[in-house]
Amino acid sequence: MALVDTGTGTAARPPLWRRIWDFPLVAMLVSLALVLGTIIGTGKALSGLPALLGKNAAIAIQASVSVGLVFLICKLAIRYLGERRHDDLPLASALKQVGLGITGGAALMALVVALAALVGVYRIIGPGGGEDAVIILFGGGLVAAFVEEVLFRGILFRWIEEFAGSWAALAITSALFGLAHLGNDNATVFSSVAIAIEAGIMLGAAYMLTRSLWLAIGIHFGWNVAQGLVFDVPVSGHPVRGLVEAQLSGPELLSGGAFGLEASVIALLVASLAGLWLTLRAIKAGHIMPPRWVRRRLERDRTAGVFD
Repeated sequence: MALVDTGTGTAARPPLWRRIWDFPLVAMLVSLALVLGTIIGTGKALSGLPALLGKNAAIAIQASVSVGLVFLICKLAIRYLGERRHDDLPLASALKQVGLGITGGAALMALVVALAALVGVYRIIGPGGGEDAVIILFGGGLVAAFVEEVLFRGILFRWIEEFAGSWAALAITSALFGLAHLGNDNATVFSSVAIAIEAGIMLGAAYMLTRSLWLAIGIHFGWNVAQGLVFDVPVSGHPVRGLVEAQLSGPELLSGGAFGLEASVIALLVASLAGLWLTLRAIKAGHIMPPRWVRRRLERDRTAGVFD
């Protein structure tokens, strides 16, 4: 909040160090360092757990500890950084928005699978054992949904938006989200482009609409768990064993090939339409932020109008 010079009625500029510290891109780098440092440190500190407790227990504990620590960092530090203080994880709306997100994300994946089955590229060939349930729920679900949303929407989107506006933030974070999946198992250039468009836009739009991470976290979790655990589809390229045994076959544009249905034109169409709908709702709600320099010019114009 700007200080007010009561002698002139104008806002006094904060000291230089404070302006540098509050600058959006500086706040972004500090937040990234806090979260990534926590994730890396937790991984190293708990690296001996698999030998002590077994793989599944170690995954569950490490995922829970990582998410808990990142949550605390968001609540105790990141919410207070930057020029515009904001809590992206408000507890009051958490259950409702996460629930809606999980339901919506799972429903979207169910629609993708149904369309894939309709065109003959997906079929269930038998019961599965759900052997990878812990990996899917905690790795592909909890950690991927929570930590990735904090990184890409709660940090990158938030401060790119504060600096360059909503549209730049949506474009840049979507591209980065797709690029981040290029190193996944069975990834291709097309799969990364598909992830950028279908997931990057949909999750970014969910954040713009709600100004909270909970809906995006829920969508991310529901989408990943439904495709992996329920429908036995590779999760962003990672092969899994779900509750059924399923097979993808046919043209890669329809099946997604070894990467899974996320790299198919079916998922691209379904998720992109969902992302467009969320974006239009965000526009209607007036949640599109102009670039920082435009906001400052408008603020100066308003101030000049008040004191003329």
